[in-house]
Amino acid sequence: MKITEVRVFSKEGQDKKLKAYATVTFDGAFVIRNIKIIQGSTGMFIAMPSRKMKTPCPRCSFKNEVGSKYCNQCGAELKPASEEDLARDAKAEHRDIAHPITQEFRDYLQSEVLKAYEAENPADK
Repeated sequence: MKITEVRVFSKEGQDKKLKAYATVTFDGAFVIRNIKIIQGSTGMFIAMPSRKMKTPCPRCSFKNEVGSKYCNQCGAELKPASEEDLARDAKAEHRDIAHPITQEFRDYLQSEVLKAYEAENPADK
Protein backbone atom coordinates (compact mmCIF):
# COMPACT_ATOMS: atom_id res chain seq x y z
CA MET A 1 0.00 0.00 0.00
CA LYS A 2 1.45 3.33 -1.06
CA ILE A 3 0.61 6.80 0.18
CA THR A 4 -0.38 8.85 -2.85
CA GLU A 5 -1.33 12.13 -1.17
CA VAL A 6 -0.95 13.86 2.19
CA ARG A 7 -2.82 17.09 2.95
CA VAL A 8 -2.00 19.04 6.08
CA PHE A 9 -4.37 21.48 7.78
CA SER A 10 -2.68 23.67 10.40
CA LYS A 11 -4.60 24.19 13.59
CA GLU A 12 -4.79 27.48 15.42
CA GLY A 13 -6.03 27.72 18.96
CA GLN A 14 -5.22 27.27 22.61
CA ASP A 15 -3.94 23.69 22.42
CA LYS A 16 -0.26 24.32 21.68
CA LYS A 17 0.61 20.61 21.40
CA LEU A 18 -1.88 19.85 18.60
CA LYS A 19 -0.19 21.38 15.56
CA ALA A 20 -2.31 20.19 12.63
CA TYR A 21 -4.60 17.57 11.14
CA ALA A 22 -3.72 15.47 8.11
CA THR A 23 -5.70 13.65 5.45
CA VAL A 24 -3.86 10.72 3.86
CA THR A 25 -4.83 9.00 0.60
CA PHE A 26 -3.64 5.44 -0.09
CA ASP A 27 -3.25 4.10 -3.64
CA GLY A 28 -5.49 6.93 -4.87
CA ALA A 29 -8.45 4.90 -3.57
CA PHE A 30 -8.73 5.07 0.23
CA VAL A 31 -8.67 8.11 2.57
CA ILE A 32 -8.13 8.54 6.30
CA ARG A 33 -9.02 11.96 7.68
CA ASN A 34 -8.28 13.66 11.01
CA ILE A 35 -4.86 12.19 11.74
CA LYS A 36 -3.50 14.49 14.45
CA ILE A 37 0.03 15.91 14.32
CA ILE A 38 1.15 16.47 17.91
CA GLN A 39 4.21 18.04 19.51
CA GLY A 40 5.30 15.62 22.24
CA SER A 41 8.07 15.93 24.81
CA THR A 42 10.46 13.96 22.56
CA GLY A 43 9.36 15.38 19.20
CA MET A 44 6.49 15.31 16.74
CA PHE A 45 4.27 12.26 16.32
CA ILE A 46 0.91 11.35 14.82
CA ALA A 47 -2.25 10.11 16.53
CA MET A 48 -4.82 8.20 14.56
CA PRO A 49 -8.47 9.36 14.44
CA SER A 50 -10.47 8.06 17.39
CA ARG A 51 -13.90 8.29 18.97
CA LYS A 52 -15.16 8.34 22.51
CA MET A 53 -16.51 5.03 23.70
CA LYS A 54 -20.06 4.77 24.99
CA THR A 55 -21.71 2.61 27.60
CA PRO A 56 -25.47 1.97 28.09
CA CYS A 57 -27.42 3.37 31.03
CA PRO A 58 -28.63 0.48 33.22
CA ARG A 59 -32.02 2.20 33.60
CA CYS A 60 -32.95 3.37 30.07
CA SER A 61 -30.18 1.86 27.87
CA PHE A 62 -29.23 5.25 26.40
CA LYS A 63 -25.58 5.21 25.31
CA ASN A 64 -23.52 7.72 27.29
CA GLU A 65 -19.83 8.52 26.94
CA VAL A 66 -17.59 6.44 29.19
CA GLY A 67 -16.81 8.46 32.32
CA SER A 68 -20.18 10.24 32.44
CA LYS A 69 -21.62 10.56 35.96
CA TYR A 70 -25.27 10.86 34.92
CA CYS A 71 -27.33 9.59 31.99
CA ASN A 72 -27.99 12.26 29.36
CA GLN A 73 -31.43 10.72 28.66
CA CYS A 74 -33.02 9.89 32.03
CA GLY A 75 -30.66 11.54 34.52
CA ALA A 76 -29.93 8.33 36.43
CA GLU A 77 -26.59 8.18 38.21
CA LEU A 78 -24.08 6.03 36.34
CA LYS A 79 -21.64 3.99 38.35
CA PRO A 80 -17.99 4.43 37.39
CA ALA A 81 -16.20 1.69 35.47
CA SER A 82 -14.74 -0.95 37.75
CA GLU A 83 -10.98 -1.48 38.09
CA GLU A 84 -11.47 -4.79 36.28
CA ASP A 85 -13.11 -3.09 33.27
CA LEU A 86 -10.37 -0.45 33.10
CA ALA A 87 -7.64 -3.07 33.32
CA ARG A 88 -9.18 -4.93 30.38
CA ASP A 89 -8.89 -1.85 28.18
CA ALA A 90 -6.33 0.75 29.27
CA LYS A 91 -7.71 3.26 26.73
CA ALA A 92 -11.33 2.81 27.81
CA GLU A 93 -12.43 6.34 26.90
CA HIS A 94 -11.17 6.44 23.29
CA ARG A 95 -10.78 3.84 20.58
CA ASP A 96 -8.96 4.29 17.25
CA ILE A 97 -11.24 4.28 14.21
CA ALA A 98 -8.40 3.22 11.90
CA HIS A 99 -4.81 2.34 12.69
CA PRO A 100 -1.73 0.61 11.22
CA ILE A 101 -1.29 -3.05 12.12
CA THR A 102 2.49 -3.29 11.80
CA GLN A 103 5.19 -1.07 13.25
CA GLU A 104 6.81 -0.88 9.82
CA PHE A 105 3.67 0.63 8.26
CA ARG A 106 3.15 2.95 11.24
CA ASP A 107 6.72 4.27 10.81
CA TYR A 108 6.11 4.77 7.06
CA LEU A 109 2.82 6.61 7.69
CA GLN A 110 4.28 8.82 10.41
CA SER A 111 7.34 9.63 8.28
CA GLU A 112 5.23 10.71 5.28
CA VAL A 113 2.78 12.78 7.35
CA LEU A 114 5.54 14.57 9.27
CA LYS A 115 7.47 15.19 6.03
CA ALA A 116 4.36 16.89 4.56
CA TYR A 117 3.83 18.89 7.76
CA GLU A 118 7.45 20.11 7.79
CA ALA A 119 7.20 21.12 4.12
CA GLU A 120 4.25 23.38 4.97
CA ASN A 121 5.63 24.58 8.32
CA PRO A 122 9.42 24.92 7.98
CA ALA A 123 9.65 27.00 11.18
CA ASP A 124 8.41 24.03 13.29
CA LYS A 125 11.29 21.69 12.36
